[in-house]
Amino acid sequence: MKLATVEHAGRVYHGVIDGDAIDIVGPGDLREVVAGAPAARTGATYALEDVRILPPLLSPGKIVAVAANYQEHVVEGGDKPRDIRTATPRLFLKPDTAVVGDDAQVEIALITNELDWEVELAVVMGRDAKEISVESALDHVFGYSTSNDISARSLRTGGERDGQSATDFFDWLEGKWLDGSAPMGPYLVTADEVPNPQNLAISLAVNGEMKQSANTADMIHTVAEIVSFTSRLMTLRTGDVILTGTPAGVGMATQTYLKPGDVVVAEVEGLGTLTSRIVAPQSHR
Repeated sequence: MKLATVEHAGRVYHGVIDGDAIDIVGPGDLREVVAGAPAARTGATYALEDVRILPPLLSPGKIVAVAANYQEHVVEGGDKPRDIRTATPRLFLKPDTAVVGDDAQVEIALITNELDWEVELAVVMGRDAKEISVESALDHVFGYSTSNDISARSLRTGGERDGQSATDFFDWLEGKWLDGSAPMGPYLVTADEVPNPQNLAISLAVNGEMKQSANTADMIHTVAEIVSFTSRLMTLRTGDVILTGTPAGVGMATQTYLKPGDVVVAEVEGLGTLTSRIVAPQSHR
């Protein structure tokens, strides 16, 4: 099934996508369905053109993301290919304030002028997971979605940086935390419709120009391996989201960054296209 969270007439609903319409299941986002509630349709149906698509989960418990999970992306960043015999997933967290939906405006925060794109396959957990095996990992997955790990490649802090390696690392890490930096959607596809998450075309275009084009088969660590490894570090809860890394073609490789007015379209095969509209910094004082 294709499931979505939408806003209609000022109220939030979740439901089942059926062609160009959504059959409403209930109020609020998809959290109850992900947790096991049946997606029983209520009879109310809205045309998709009459609703605003929201992220499938408005406030996930955690967003775990994976860095350096495609070799060509590692190389374009100036590093040697990772040795898959010894490599483990490089994980970091993003806040729930990073989550926005399809066709949302993404602001270039005042703290950066180097905002970059990263199309990724998103995984939504359907069962709690702690110390699970690779073999059983996908049994804990509810579904998949398209996502974009939007990243600030440098921070404008108003002063000189000290040049320490730890400072560089934390600048990179903190550049992952901006509001709106985890667009997700337009819908959530249940795992039964994605029998092999390691064979999905994945791409991203900026203003119609293709920037990234690859396949999830190119991942260094598979979805199952990522879920299993993460569950050894922390308990994964129902509704948690994992972003599984991006292929080559990010803006940093050519020092090309997003600017106001840019339209970014991310796509993962079978999971829909996710549009983000880049806007200038806003005053929030």
